[in-house]
Amino acid sequence: MTPDGQIQAVSARGLFTGNRGVLHSPNKRLNPALWRHKNWIICALQFKDRHRQLMTPNRWTELFFLDEAVALAAGHRPCAECRRQAYNAWMDAMSAGAGVPMPSAPDVDKRLHAERAVPGARAMQTHQAKLEDLPDGAFILAPDTGAPALVLGDRLLPWTHSGYDAPVRRGVGTVTTLTPPTSLAALLGGYAPLFHPTSA
Repeated sequence: MTPDGQIQAVSARGLFTGNRGVLHSPNKRLNPALWRHKNWIICALQFKDRHRQLMTPNRWTELFFLDEAVALAAGHRPCAECRRQAYNAWMDAMSAGAGVPMPSAPDVDKRLHAERAVPGARAMQTHQAKLEDLPDGAFILAPDTGAPALVLGDRLLPWTHSGYDAPVRRGVGTVTTLTPPTSLAALLGGYAPLFHPTSA
């Protein structure tokens, strides 16, 4: 998965998996749809010795993310089953950061979906924000290249499927954000996503 929510076939492997429903045909070819339901989740690669055959017919399509910041940018949130502690922390931080009462999982999924999906199109929304106001873990389109970059401290880290490239200075000004506002609220509220080791 790319930080702007697109599905690409690459050999690189990330730290998390997740799903948006059944997105492949019985012959293991991806369909044009980017989602089949609204509860997009971020899952652990290992959980209770469960094993899956990739792209099993009529089962959810496994998606993979470099790290949790990429998954949040792509519109996902932590799974309440295999990542219960992260889910609880994300929900608490989102509620605090957004200044709203604690929602249910279906309510927050509905809220996220309204922020990420372009109605009637196979496309993802972007948003605008001041770069100096964004929390660590947010993803933007870098002003100079238009490519996805991670906000971390005073740096922007250009993203690739296999890791982050050499950092550049952060700067200020209005930028295009990829991370949906609800997940930005969680980051502002103190949620600490797991970053790929190359972010260091």
